[in-house]
Amino acid sequence: MIATILIGGIMGLVLLGLPIGFALAIVGVGLFILTGAPLDMLPIILFDGSNNFPLLAIPLFMVVGELMGAVNLSQRLVNFAGSLVGFARGGLAQVTVVTSMIFAEISGSAVAGAAALGGILIPEMEKKGYTKGFAAALVSVAATMAIILPPSIPMILYGVMAGVSVSDLFIAGIFPGLIVGFVLTVVNHFFAKKNNWEAASTFSFPAVGKTFKEAFWALTIPFIILGGIWGGIFTPTEAAAVASVAAFLIGMFIYKELKFKDLPDLLIRAANQTAVVMIIIAASAVIGWFLTSEQIPQGLAAWVTTITSNPIAVLAILNVFFLIVGMFMHSAAAIIMLIPILMPLIRELGIDPIHFGIIITINLGIGQQTPPVASVLLTACSVGNVPLVQTFPYLKVYLAVMLGILALITYVPIISTYLPSVM
Repeated sequence: MIATILIGGIMGLVLLGLPIGFALAIVGVGLFILTGAPLDMLPIILFDGSNNFPLLAIPLFMVVGELMGAVNLSQRLVNFAGSLVGFARGGLAQVTVVTSMIFAEISGSAVAGAAALGGILIPEMEKKGYTKGFAAALVSVAATMAIILPPSIPMILYGVMAGVSVSDLFIAGIFPGLIVGFVLTVVNHFFAKKNNWEAASTFSFPAVGKTFKEAFWALTIPFIILGGIWGGIFTPTEAAAVASVAAFLIGMFIYKELKFKDLPDLLIRAANQTAVVMIIIAASAVIGWFLTSEQIPQGLAAWVTTITSNPIAVLAILNVFFLIVGMFMHSAAAIIMLIPILMPLIRELGIDPIHFGIIITINLGIGQQTPPVASVLLTACSVGNVPLVQTFPYLKVYLAVMLGILALITYVPIISTYLPSVM
């Protein structure tokens, strides 16, 4: 009964166009009333659901992204990446991948990456003879690295929901993220060869030095975040706080492009983005209370194990399930709603929860490219003024490659687990 109301209510409200956070809250309150649960527990559950120290990293990383966006960071990173790889065939396509990898180490959000870089790179690629559909598809898929490479907001959410170390998840995402970046450059090479797209520039050490100098302070942010976490100096949440202060100082006193009058609007934008995620988290805590009381996670685990107890088969089933979920649901909502349900099954089968976190992150990253929701793809198309249908001939190739990477990461767990095991 509870499960029917839960699933039917949420899906119905979302299909009517209600934001997922409000849909969760309405269904949660409705379940409280229908089951006669004491309403004075509701504010306590809502508060406890969002009162988690690692979640503080989310608004802080949002602030970092906004601060660096305010000082023309994107163009500096594009220029630096262009000096490094612009000489290759299809140079601007390769610049897009490298810039996305660097930006990923700052933002933690694929949507933010697509918005920040798409407005610069899509028009530039169009000027150089690239088709708009290719440019938007590449910007979208490359932006996915922002949730695979650290710091990743979906990884923070997964770590909280699954009860695992966010630092270990960040470290585990390094090799998979590098694999995605490398494979995208290979695909770009074949597209460039087929369409005769030439290099964007010639290689020049003076140009590398000049653009590196211009981007140097922006490039220190990833080193602060990763170096601090890697070296055990501070937690991911503390790293986000230090990075936000560093970003403020760099923008205000080094680049001198950040003004005090810019701060209110900047902080409001970061607060709005954070509020969307936190409403989902708080509302999902109410849903989680009912799931626990009805023992739905344990029931699901028992049901799946009646079909198969083979971890390989279970991971295949869950991959297909999350690929479908990702087509209709934002990654944050999917993680918050589903991970607490699935973790008993994952632990019962002996699947490493860190490894599973990377699988889910890549899987939902693919979902951000697949309509009807396709949040990252739609963002790239919007900022580049590209009709969605024009991306499909190129997007299907990139998605096929991403599915191959997902299979590799799923069934070769050492790619995800090696670095956390030695650090």
